[in-house]
Amino acid sequence: MPLALLALAIGAFGIGTTEFVIMGLLPEVAGDFGVSIPTAGYLVTGYALGVVFGAPLMTAVGTKVSRKRMLMLLMGLFIAGNLLSALAPVFGVMLIGRVVASLAHGAFFGIGSVVAADLVAPDKKAGAIAMMFTGLTVANVVGVPLGTLVGQSIGWRVTFGIVAALGLVGLVGIAKLVPDMPKPEGVRLRHELAAFKNVQVLLAMAMTVLGFGGVFAAITYIAPMMTHVAGFADGSVTWLLVLFGLGMVGGNLIGGRYADRALMPMLYVSLGALAVVLALFTLTAHNKIVAAVTIALIGALGFATVPPLQKRVLDQAHGAPTLASAVNIGAFNLGNALSAWLGGLVIAAGLGYTAPNWVGAVLAAGALVLAFVSAALERRDKATDTVRAGSVPAEQRTAVSH
Repeated sequence: MPLALLALAIGAFGIGTTEFVIMGLLPEVAGDFGVSIPTAGYLVTGYALGVVFGAPLMTAVGTKVSRKRMLMLLMGLFIAGNLLSALAPVFGVMLIGRVVASLAHGAFFGIGSVVAADLVAPDKKAGAIAMMFTGLTVANVVGVPLGTLVGQSIGWRVTFGIVAALGLVGLVGIAKLVPDMPKPEGVRLRHELAAFKNVQVLLAMAMTVLGFGGVFAAITYIAPMMTHVAGFADGSVTWLLVLFGLGMVGGNLIGGRYADRALMPMLYVSLGALAVVLALFTLTAHNKIVAAVTIALIGALGFATVPPLQKRVLDQAHGAPTLASAVNIGAFNLGNALSAWLGGLVIAAGLGYTAPNWVGAVLAAGALVLAFVSAALERRDKATDTVRAGSVPAEQRTAVSH
């Protein structure tokens, strides 16, 4: 794998850390600014919405410059947003900083996926994408716990200062290691938008929303589920999330490896197994050991879908994949928001803290159904193309005979 992928992974590590570390620092931030925890929660919501809307916006801007330069500009935006958060005098300024940082998220992973895939041979593209996303998964194992520890012991502002420094390392790495890839000739914004007319692109994005939504339906409410149902102490939740992160790392690498060999079968297996494991989590959540194993499996199966889904979008949006790739990153966040909302509804309805697992299982099963539909449509289109290709010589022969 090219060394340039390391620079992309470092940038992904910083982005992953800043996205999730705020969840463990909400009490400290709320206390400093004198706001309630629910109000401080806008720092999470604002970031997620910034990713959803920032992905197409920043990628559209990126059609004007080379991909390397755009990646550098995005890391600069990320650094500025985290510095603004670290130095914010009032809550409103920190919220702006979070939104500024989030604008880089979707476009970085979207453009970075295209760059990573272009750096390697065709049969290694999903593996290269997975290598970049390893930075995001490792952030959940190392960056988030350490950032939370630093924020709670020294100060949350120090955490965001360190994250900004990570962004600087990523920026320098991209400048030094990523080759200068010129902007593709003839590709304009209208070409990028044309990819969304492709049903296969839309199906892949819908699979992303439902599949990854299934993961976060359960994980969003993991703390009350594990403390009230499994009987873990409050302090154990951090290590359970580390287990989830370790599962993510392994699943991401396995998904990247096997997606290059058999992309759709990889999706069938991972989505099907994810639906089953999420359904079983309603039972395994009652036992500490089995619950911990299940959490790791959810992380592994959930992230095993990421490289194949991202590659599926790149393959289907051929010729103009950058915007579609970035919007698919926004689809992950849309899935997170949707599943968290649905999970909250079933808990509020009095169905218990394990009820979101059923929501997740249904969402993952829906993604599996879409995967079968996508494959069936692809087979039908290939068969139609074959018939058309074979009919041309016959028609020509008929015309000659007359």
